[in-house]
Amino acid sequence: MPVKHLQDRVYEASITDPESFWTKQAEQIHWHKKPTNALSKSKKVLKNGVTHDHWSWFPGGEISTTYNCINRHVEQGNGDKVAIYWDSPVTGSKEKYTYNQLLQEVEALAGVLREEGVQKGDVVLIYMPMIPSALFAMLAVAHLGAVHAVVFGGFSPAALAQRMEASRPRAVMTASCGIEGTKDPLGYKELIEEAIHKSSFKPDKTIIWQREQMRWGPVERENGQRDWQRLVKSAKNRGLKAGVVPVKSEDGLYIIYTSGTTGLPKGVLRTAGGHAVGLNLSMKYLFGIHGPGDVMFTASDIGWVVGHSFIMYAPLLAGATTVLFEGKPIGTPDARTFWRIVEEYKVTSMFTAPTALRAIRREDGDNHYFENVYGERGGLRTLRGLFLAGERSEPSIVQMYQKLLTRHCAGGAVVVDNWWSSESGSPISGIALSAAAGEDFDSSYRHRPLAIKAGSAGKAMPGFDVRIVDDEGNEVERGNMGNIVMGMPLAPTAFTTLWEDDERFYKGYLKRFDGKWIDTGDAGVIDEDGYVSIMSRADDVINVAAHRFSTGAIEQAITTHPDIAEAAVVGIPDQLKGHLPFAFVTLSLRQHPNPAVADETLVKEVQKLIREQIGAIASLGGIIQGKGMIPKTRSGKTLRRVLRELVENAAHGEFDNDITVPSTIEDRDAVEVAKAKVKEYFRVKGHGLHKATEARPKL
Repeated sequence: MPVKHLQDRVYEASITDPESFWTKQAEQIHWHKKPTNALSKSKKVLKNGVTHDHWSWFPGGEISTTYNCINRHVEQGNGDKVAIYWDSPVTGSKEKYTYNQLLQEVEALAGVLREEGVQKGDVVLIYMPMIPSALFAMLAVAHLGAVHAVVFGGFSPAALAQRMEASRPRAVMTASCGIEGTKDPLGYKELIEEAIHKSSFKPDKTIIWQREQMRWGPVERENGQRDWQRLVKSAKNRGLKAGVVPVKSEDGLYIIYTSGTTGLPKGVLRTAGGHAVGLNLSMKYLFGIHGPGDVMFTASDIGWVVGHSFIMYAPLLAGATTVLFEGKPIGTPDARTFWRIVEEYKVTSMFTAPTALRAIRREDGDNHYFENVYGERGGLRTLRGLFLAGERSEPSIVQMYQKLLTRHCAGGAVVVDNWWSSESGSPISGIALSAAAGEDFDSSYRHRPLAIKAGSAGKAMPGFDVRIVDDEGNEVERGNMGNIVMGMPLAPTAFTTLWEDDERFYKGYLKRFDGKWIDTGDAGVIDEDGYVSIMSRADDVINVAAHRFSTGAIEQAITTHPDIAEAAVVGIPDQLKGHLPFAFVTLSLRQHPNPAVADETLVKEVQKLIREQIGAIASLGGIIQGKGMIPKTRSGKTLRRVLRELVENAAHGEFDNDITVPSTIEDRDAVEVAKAKVKEYFRVKGHGLHKATEARPKL
């Protein structure tokens, strides 16, 4: 019988004996009060009487995430090691902070927040660009035992107001502006003030970091506005600094909002103890980052879960160095940017989205910068792993970069596609660079990783019991496609509920399969070797350049147009962004126009509504208009899967392919009407994947 690979052994141990496995992992971090055990299981009873399985990690423990990210490294003699490199090609700025300097900044800012009324358990909303003070803010909030809710800086006032109402923050921490690529600075003053005006909940304070590129203007103290730099300068002059405030392991560390099928965002709650233990393992085990000397470059944004986990918390938990990047993969200044960063900061692991690599490939098709500039001079030799997530990585891009890494990067360097979500907090599947970190070996031991299968997202990570089931919740045989679900408990980084909404947690994740499984909303396959492939997204969520958007939210924005009676939104393939939202609309006009292609005035008005209510990145890739073309079930549910299959076929020029129509459909004629409309639209606008990409609106 063949010997099991180390990654398989570690995984098996985490599933068969989670108590023992995670107790060992908990010993790798500092506890202010050690937990009584690793895992506690219970039953949760909802207001409507429904009972479901519940669990919590490291009950009885007390912990400070900030202490584990900063203080303990300083106390261990690593205070002079670099914690953060900031690289901002959009402003021409670079900075670095050692662990000693980071501790000074965080203690002073935490002292400021305490004076401004923030206490243990309070929520602080953070709306920031990719600058060091954004990380200081997150850490300072955690330092006080408070809970942060970071909102991506490009979101509209309406979206921001929703999150204010949901989280009820004591304070908002923001900056005077953000800078997106080559665009002019975007002032945050009007966005924040409009959001506060729209929100039924008004935060007490707005603390503003003034950027040189655009000032906030007059800071209105009477309206609770405060100048961030002045407050911190005063605190340092007075010697003001706050001490660490430990919290219970089950207490919240942060809230991150993700798309909901109703159009209202869901507040995923991350608990402190499980987050620290699970991320500490993930950083070492999957990414091969072990401590001083290792450098992690995660090309994401702190507004997304990837930024929370692998720009900030995980590298700092490991005592390594993180690169905070304010720029784009192309245009700042060109397609060499990522490779410059790898060389300049001696990056050992890099994490980005396939969208970024597609953009680089489009601009630098012969990989000139990678091979002929940085590769030939040995500038990429430190890179051991290129990690991809955010949407499915097509095999061609994995294979291309694997060849490049083999020629120009560290010996044995690999491209690792991994799959995860806001709910999981860390990768659910992947290929471990250092699986020894999960066993009783020297964690720096480098073993040969499992083989990479292009198109697959690797094997399940420790603690995530991944299964494939049919629509009744029964497991299917290996190699068959079905719904991807997970058994309970989930790994410690994952959520156990939603922020102040246990019932929505049950309805959204447990109800479909009667509480037996956690429903991921994804469909896919597990092959004979245990490799997981994610084949499609759920009907109600689409991925645009690694950003998840609810079709319900986009439809809600579209139908605020006075001439639109109904809308259904699906994803259309796009070479650069993976998918773009695509809308089917029925007009409220008595004389409904016959052409499938909407007039330009309507298109512009709808795009304007989406930009205002959601954000420019959610702009549509196209609109088809028509009557009687939106198929529904007898219970009134829109069959987006049918519409999505039609536009995906059309994007590839396959207009006459058969599609699967469920037996629950109310009117089969609607499918034929939709099919004719799709064919007309694409023949007028141009079809094929490349044409569909060219036809998208410019953002």
